[in-house]
Amino acid sequence: MKTRNLALGAAALGLGGVAVGAGTNVAGIARGVLSSAPAVDDGPDDLLADPTAPRVQRRVTSVDATTLNVEIYGPEPTAADTGDVIVAVHGWTCNTHYWNPQINHFAEKRTVVAYDQRGHGLSELGRRRPTIDTLGQDLDAVLGAVVPPGRRAILIGHSMGGMTIMSWAKQHPEKVSTTVSAVVLASTAAQAVVQNHLLIPEGLPRYSKPFVPAVSRLVTSASTPLPHGPFTSRVSQYVALGSSARASHVEFVDKMIMSCPPRARGRWGAAMGRLDVAAGLDALTVPTTVLVGTDDRLTPRRHADEMSEILRRRGSLRDEIVFDGVGHMSTIEAAGRVNAMLDEIVDEVMAPAVTSRISPSAGHQV
Repeated sequence: MKTRNLALGAAALGLGGVAVGAGTNVAGIARGVLSSAPAVDDGPDDLLADPTAPRVQRRVTSVDATTLNVEIYGPEPTAADTGDVIVAVHGWTCNTHYWNPQINHFAEKRTVVAYDQRGHGLSELGRRRPTIDTLGQDLDAVLGAVVPPGRRAILIGHSMGGMTIMSWAKQHPEKVSTTVSAVVLASTAAQAVVQNHLLIPEGLPRYSKPFVPAVSRLVTSASTPLPHGPFTSRVSQYVALGSSARASHVEFVDKMIMSCPPRARGRWGAAMGRLDVAAGLDALTVPTTVLVGTDDRLTPRRHADEMSEILRRRGSLRDEIVFDGVGHMSTIEAAGRVNAMLDEIVDEVMAPAVTSRISPSAGHQV
C-alpha cells in the first residue's frame, strides 16, 4: 500500500509539473498578446475589398472524391490564350478572400485562380484524415482543371499554401517544368513548423521550455470554436501580423480566421505537426522566390533562410525577400510590394531570355 501511495504521489507530482510547465507557456503567450501595441487605425485598405472583376466558380473533384471550391477571376483560361495563369494557394484557417489584394491588382489583365483548401471556405473537408500529401494531391487536381494544355501557372502559396506547392512538387517532380513557370513561397516552411516558431516570448523560466512542443501541438490541433471579438482580434494580431499592423488588416484577418470550421482547423493543425516537404524544394526547378517578414512569429526567418539555401544549391532561387516590420500575413501586410514583385515575375516569364534572373545572393530586406 505504501509503495502504491508513493507511486500515486509521484504521478501526481509529474502531472502537476506538466500543468505548471504548460501553463507557464500559455501565460507567456497571453502576456505577449496583452502587451502588444494596438493596431494602427489609418482607415480601410481598398485592396481588401471584394473583387469586382468577372468571376467563374467551379467545383473540382480531388483524388478521394472531395469537392474543392475554385474561383477564376479575369479571363477564363483557354489553350488559345497567351500568358501564364496565376494560381494562388492560401494558408491554414484562411480562404480565397486571403488573395483579394492580388486578385484586385491582377484580374483586369490576367487570369487569377484561387481555391479553398479542403475544409476551408466552400470546399469539403473529405472523409479521410488530411495529410501533407493531401495538400499536393488537391493542388494537382486544381492545376489539371484550370491550366489548359500548352500554358503554365505562376504558383504563389502562403503559409500552408507554400507547403502545398512543395508537397505537390515532391509528389510530381516530372510535372514541375511543364506545368509551372515560376513559384513564390510566402511566409512558409518546409519542415518542423510547429516546433520552430516565436509565439512563446523569450525570458520564461527554464523549466517551461521542454513543454513548448506540447503546448504548440495543443494550440494548433485544438478544434474549439473561436468567436470573433475584441480579444480574438488581439490574439490574431499577435499571432499573425507585424508590430505595426493596420487595424483594417487585423479586422480582415481575424474574421477570416474565426470563420474557419473548428474541425478543419484542428485536423490541418495536427497534420502540420508532421511537416517535412524539403524534398519538394529539390524538385522546384523553376525560378522560385521566398518571402518572409521580420515580425513573422509563425514561420520566422530561419525557415526562409533554410529553404533559400536549398533552392540556391539547386540553382533555382530567384530571390529571398525580407519585409521589414511585416508579420505572417505578408501578402496582405505588404500587398503593394508583393504585387510589384509579381509584376516583375510576370514580365520575366513573358520574356525569359531578356529578364530572367536567378539570385546567388543572400536575402535582402525591404
